[in-house]
Amino acid sequence: MADKIPNRLIKESSPYLLQHAYNPVDWYPWGEEALQRAKQEDKPILVSIGYAACHWCHVMEHQSFEKKAIADVMNQHFVCIKVDREERPDVDAVYIDAVHAMGMQGGWPLNVFLTSEAKPFYGGTYFAPQQWVQLLKDIANAYKQNRQELDETAEQFAEHLNISDLQKYGLKQNGHQASEEELHQLYRNLSKRFDKEKGGLSPAPKFPMPSNFLFLLRYSHHTQSELALAHVNLTLNQMAYGGIYDQAGGGFARYAVDANWLVPHFEKMLYDNAQLITLYSEAYQVTKNPLYKQVVYETIRFVERELMSEEYGFYSSLDADSEGEEGRFYTFTRDELQKLLKDEEPLFSKYYNITAAGNFEHGRNILHRLVSDEAFAKENELELEVLQEMVKEWKRKLMKVRAKRIRPALDDKILCSWNALMLKALADAYCVFGQRRFLEMALKNADFIFEKIREGNKLCHSYKNGKATIDGFLEDYALMIAALVRLYEVTFNEEWLIQAKRFTDYTLTNFLDKEDGMFYFTDKTAEKLIARKKEIFDNVIPSSNSVMAINLHLLGLYFDNETYQQTSNRMLDSMTPLILKEPSHLSKWAILYYNKLTPTAEVAIVGKQVPQMREEFSVFYLPNMIVMGSDHKSKLPLLADKIPVNGKTTIYVCYNKTCQLPVHTPAEALKQLQAGQQKSKFPVL
Repeated sequence: MADKIPNRLIKESSPYLLQHAYNPVDWYPWGEEALQRAKQEDKPILVSIGYAACHWCHVMEHQSFEKKAIADVMNQHFVCIKVDREERPDVDAVYIDAVHAMGMQGGWPLNVFLTSEAKPFYGGTYFAPQQWVQLLKDIANAYKQNRQELDETAEQFAEHLNISDLQKYGLKQNGHQASEEELHQLYRNLSKRFDKEKGGLSPAPKFPMPSNFLFLLRYSHHTQSELALAHVNLTLNQMAYGGIYDQAGGGFARYAVDANWLVPHFEKMLYDNAQLITLYSEAYQVTKNPLYKQVVYETIRFVERELMSEEYGFYSSLDADSEGEEGRFYTFTRDELQKLLKDEEPLFSKYYNITAAGNFEHGRNILHRLVSDEAFAKENELELEVLQEMVKEWKRKLMKVRAKRIRPALDDKILCSWNALMLKALADAYCVFGQRRFLEMALKNADFIFEKIREGNKLCHSYKNGKATIDGFLEDYALMIAALVRLYEVTFNEEWLIQAKRFTDYTLTNFLDKEDGMFYFTDKTAEKLIARKKEIFDNVIPSSNSVMAINLHLLGLYFDNETYQQTSNRMLDSMTPLILKEPSHLSKWAILYYNKLTPTAEVAIVGKQVPQMREEFSVFYLPNMIVMGSDHKSKLPLLADKIPVNGKTTIYVCYNKTCQLPVHTPAEALKQLQAGQQKSKFPVL
């Protein structure tokens, strides 16, 4: 790039912005300098939003933003701003909402045209080069010729953006009480979207959406619904067998473009893999399916190998493309496999469904499975152990080949919220499998966050090159609080819970809208955009409000804090009508609905054998429970007055601050828990 002159993005740390630093487009990062220039020159603004692992973002860059003739049109008529949506989710949320309000499908790249006051009047996603140039010229002309009309349109969109989703959907307090019938109704509405052949939710493309299946695990546990559990198992098996899962190296791609989970969009995101570690860990707890354990272990190895920094922070993502082709790093031709595996290639190709023609572009194959190891071994007259050893050796050889290939680009910024998801995932996996390495990774990551991304009780959103930047958003606090609660539950180190409470109190002071009881996405001290949004819909990452509502429910119990409980109840009360109608987009809220339906169990373990007792508890799937423990004096209200009976480690099972008779084994406590959380009869559909 010696012959190219860099633009302003060269001074940024975001890998996505740096990808555009040598474009001939006169890009600005989002900030006051660009906005002031637009006002001074009375020019419209083009905001182009994407992220480093986004395939079509790269395509549009190569086709349009790298071309001088197109860049000249952009530079002449617009002030051009590039935004990394992962770094500035607040900016992204405003303008993707605007595009939806225009009646268009949102997505990335997101290209939105604004007045000089940053108010949107037109937008879209990917545009082919000729279409893009024509659009630029049409908008530049309209901005000069029909300015008043555009300003009026922009004003209307700005007004729309300031209407909260609660107002939009007519959601308000109504004193709603959770009921069994509504829980079944919620399930029935979710089940209408089940793909009963290949799992997941129809139609394609298919995103994993872990919260949907975490809810189904709870619903199945509560109702003993075999249908709900069967759909979880179908989905998790098909994803683990499919091309969406990296069969050689572990870890999941962002989504599958087809209904069979075969052809992924090959980018690998930290947030997907973290949540899927949690989901497969919980599913193993319920089913004891060894495939789920394998997926968890392999996915954590992938994250450790390819997304973990030397400081124990976790990077954001791996790109879909390498060598100019999507998926090239992960796929193989039949010829490559024959040279590598020789006599074993036919069996390998049968196991992973490899063909000479390939099942992907350029004659390449996406590795995928169709049956279990048990079924394959039986069909091919192999001992199961022999097959599994062969598979391990095949994977080792494939990874050796991949190690010599040109790697997909790494987005090496470290985001607080996504690290919190991974921190919780490691704690979840440790809880279920007892693998000490998982806990050590979690603790090192927690220490990194506290040392590098936290300032007192404030969090920063992004970290790169030794520097933390951007005020924390609600998602940073909400997901970090959830991770710290979980970290407490697997260590019983009360400092983690106390810090979770400090962050919670900070959010109540700086993010809560006391009028409607929901939290804004941005801190009250943050940069003022044209709208201050609230995030309520669960997407590939659960909404920050649903996570906060659960946090407040749990911490309200841990600290006997009525304000927390009331705030959580108020949030759920407002959301309930929408949860019942649209559970697939509100499944984290549905989990809270389940938690509120029956009292959350409060389990206290006191005495010298606390760690061992906690480990024994992890064998059981007990999703509506808080657990605490101490072998000394505790600051927690629910542990105050609880002492070992007759010098033995003692377990207290309590509901609504009322405790049952103390017992000395997890098995005895389990009987009390099963009696306390009555199962409801599952209605036949």
